[in-house]
Amino acid sequence: MAKERARRRAERLAVLEREKAARARQVARRDRRRTMLRRLRPARRGRTGTVRRFSRTEKTGLIVVPLVAASAVWFLIPEIGLRIVLIALIVLVLPALTAVVIGRR
Repeated sequence: MAKERARRRAERLAVLEREKAARARQVARRDRRRTMLRRLRPARRGRTGTVRRFSRTEKTGLIVVPLVAASAVWFLIPEIGLRIVLIALIVLVLPALTAVVIGRR
């Protein structure tokens, strides 16, 4: 009887050890995955959810550059239809240009 109990206990302990090892592997795999994802994601800079204000130079550039481009189009292009199309294009491209030049998304 004692030998039978010892054998059962040994089987239980072996099963528990296997489960414990499997759980440790799962935890290690999850930790490796998390660290890899942290490396792949860009780090957050500053506070999130706040709007960064433009500097004076950026504001000036955002106003002056399109005005200079529009005036150049107005004085250099003789056809009125083409002038209007090009100025509309400048207005439509301005937000994308702002994002590229200032580095915003």
